Amino acid sequence: MAVKELQELKSQLQELLEKGFIRPSTSPWGAPVLFVKKKDGSMRLCIDYRELNKLTIKMLQTLRSNELFAKFSKCEF
Repeated sequence: MAVKELQELKSQLQELLEKGFIRPSTSPWGAPVLFVKKKDGSMRLCIDYRELNKLTIKMLQTLRSNELFAKFSKCEF
């Protein structure tokens, strides 16, 4: 990651932490981030969850193959 992108990432994460939109995590799972320039020149933080979603879809298929089912009204994703 470029120095400018790293500085932008740190500032955006700090702002999101202060607002309470995110919280620190000790999870071994992570997702890559990238920045897309907006029309006004600022940068938008984009998170790529595709690989993490592939693993999650597997977690659900494993349950189904063992005839275990989750009631989605009782789950939070």
